Amino acid sequence: MASERPKIGWIGSGRMGAALARRLLDAGYDVAVYNRTRDKAHALTPHGATVADAPVDLAGRDIVFTMVAGSSDLEQVTSGEGGVLTDPAKAPKVLVDSSTVSAEASANVRVAALKQGTEFLAAPVSGNPKVVKAGKATLAVSGPRAVYDQLEPVLRSLARAVTYVGEDEVARLVKIAHNVFLGVVIQSLAEITVLAEKGGVSRAAFLEFLNSSVMGSTFSQYKTPAMVHLDFTPTFTMPLLRKDFDLGLAAARSLEAPMPVASAAAQLVAAAVGAGYQDEDFAVLIQEQARRAGMTLRPEDVQVTDGLEDGDG
Repeated sequence: MASERPKIGWIGSGRMGAALARRLLDAGYDVAVYNRTRDKAHALTPHGATVADAPVDLAGRDIVFTMVAGSSDLEQVTSGEGGVLTDPAKAPKVLVDSSTVSAEASANVRVAALKQGTEFLAAPVSGNPKVVKAGKATLAVSGPRAVYDQLEPVLRSLARAVTYVGEDEVARLVKIAHNVFLGVVIQSLAEITVLAEKGGVSRAAFLEFLNSSVMGSTFSQYKTPAMVHLDFTPTFTMPLLRKDFDLGLAAARSLEAPMPVASAAAQLVAAAVGAGYQDEDFAVLIQEQARRAGMTLRPEDVQVTDGLEDGDG
């Protein structure tokens, strides 16, 4: 891999997986893609990808990335029937998983990979597909430092910032902690925005002020259009956020680290999922917050920016 560009396999071309694989293709890498729904893999062929029939067909690639929905999916595409680690004659040099999964599942896959002579990096991603496309995603990576150093140029094709956080599965804890914080912040942002609107301030005006203040952030900026226009086209759904709260609170119990604010936010997220918010973006929490406040929100016809239009992707 040092003397020439590695050949890459990519498993999982949903919204996030496709955006990430596209960055590798745009960077000139040879990428072969597998997705359970084959049409989603074929959508990358105009950008130079080839399509594999099964994960095991990617076993001869130098590096194989996985980006799947959960822990059971990761174990299936790696060690399950037709998994990338099931060919007795060959296996990828390195397996890199960018999904958000439990540390236990990650450790199981690491053991299975090492049995095949394959190194394993956990490399979960912070960002949504539009953030990835704009070149503003970030990666937390754990595993053998020497393997990380070797793959760093490839990883930097995917994200604005890549942080090596330690050995084994610690990147999983970093990402789960990140996503718990994400859930707490979106609930808090919904609460204060509804408070301001109930007091007579438009959402657009309040969020413009917030984003210009020391409390504004990249996150509050790129959620502003969703909250102003009530456009909840999904980037990250409520059931996925609930899953990450479950993982984070399980880690907190295991490590004896109390998380009272996160626990309260998790209950509100679970209630929203129970109320039927399954397919919308998690910014839809503002609708539930408004309902509890006795309000019915209306889209505001105001031009606002998510701060990503000038991205380099």
